[in-house]
Amino acid sequence: MVRLRYENGTIRVDGDGAETLETLSFVRRDDRSESYRAPAVRYAVLRETCRDRSLPLDDGVLDAPAVEGLSTTYELRGYQAEALSAWHDAGDRGVVELPTGSGKTVVGVGAMVDRDAATLVVVPTVDLLEQWQRELEAEFDRPIGRLGGGEQRVEAVTVATYDSAYLRADELGDRFELLVFDEVHHLGGEGYRDVARLTAAPARLGLTATFERPDGAHEAVAELVGSVVYRLDADDLAGDHLADYDIRRLEVELTDEERARYEEFQGTFVDYLRESGLQLRSGSDYQELVKRSGSDPRAREALLAKQRAREVMMNADGKLETLTELLDRHREDRVIVFAAHTDLVYDIAERFLVPAVTGETGAAERREILERFRRGDYSRVVAANVLDEGVDVPDANVAVVLSGSGSEREFTQRLGRVLRPKDDGGVGATDPATPTGRALLYEVVTAETAEERVSRRRR
Repeated sequence: MVRLRYENGTIRVDGDGAETLETLSFVRRDDRSESYRAPAVRYAVLRETCRDRSLPLDDGVLDAPAVEGLSTTYELRGYQAEALSAWHDAGDRGVVELPTGSGKTVVGVGAMVDRDAATLVVVPTVDLLEQWQRELEAEFDRPIGRLGGGEQRVEAVTVATYDSAYLRADELGDRFELLVFDEVHHLGGEGYRDVARLTAAPARLGLTATFERPDGAHEAVAELVGSVVYRLDADDLAGDHLADYDIRRLEVELTDEERARYEEFQGTFVDYLRESGLQLRSGSDYQELVKRSGSDPRAREALLAKQRAREVMMNADGKLETLTELLDRHREDRVIVFAAHTDLVYDIAERFLVPAVTGETGAAERREILERFRRGDYSRVVAANVLDEGVDVPDANVAVVLSGSGSEREFTQRLGRVLRPKDDGGVGATDPATPTGRALLYEVVTAETAEERVSRRRR
């Protein structure tokens, strides 16, 4: 009889026949306990291997509370049902990639109902923690546990931030049968991976709008949760379930003074790269420059020059002139303006008398601003990166990207802010008062600068 038990983030394997499992690459002999050990994440594989080899099994790994009668009033759209079916076909493991606004939460709820088992939902922000908690309390009519935002309460169905789940991973590792990772790409962070490594839950679902990570960490996520089992992008759903949309790229020119400053700073940066032989082809190359700047004054000068050139091109006066025209053109629309720098956000807020949301905005103030935007008290909001992900943003139909990074994920999230679901009466249908027509995203780019390359990369 092979006995399986959960101990401190591992599966302890002992009993007659346990030594036959040593042939598995992830099983190791533990001389201290005179048993064998496997990572908790390998529990499902270990269990299936015992069954395939006809080894008598005493499985005492999970100590999860019973959950019965989970049901939902959601009617899954066709693609949501297909996503859930693909996940089941993959053995209840894997990642579902759907665009922002398409109802990834509905897929997660569907998985929870189908498994009807103790579930831990892991999210990156307190805003998402509160959204999931409200959604699950309303849908399941039962206490929902919460780990994060000042509370530490575990229930059969619990929502946790990545930070809280990481700190309590080995303690919670045997308490749940299903893990749902919202914005699963965050699991690629080295520390956060322990949430999945130290947890024995055999069923795992990842939800995201953009699974790929530039650092390649999505491969580690696939090992811990499963690979992408279902994927659709905005184009696949536009017109049927999401708004039709257009992306318009507008170029602005630097003033003579801005051009001179930009060329001076950019020249200092390029000269250093040429003389040092350093080529910036990847994030690791840029990190090498940062590392050199700690001991090499010229490298530090080049790094500062690069940052100043970026500030010039991203904060160009021409962008504010273009924004003036766009806000005037879209007086009847709901508009979100995105900018990379907090100073620019506040400048726009003061110049156009619109509310600003930045990392410095308190949670209560941010909720009030977004609620008033939802009600229509405000028709436009300007934001830094804090609205890109993990915040319940009311419907808008126009987005203006004044500046940002070369991240495809960031661009996809910003596009998703205006791709509200179509009002077809299904799950996620919009309020009839929401503006109709095609969604628009304007990308304002400074001509003849590195921002043109950044724009191509993120698209």
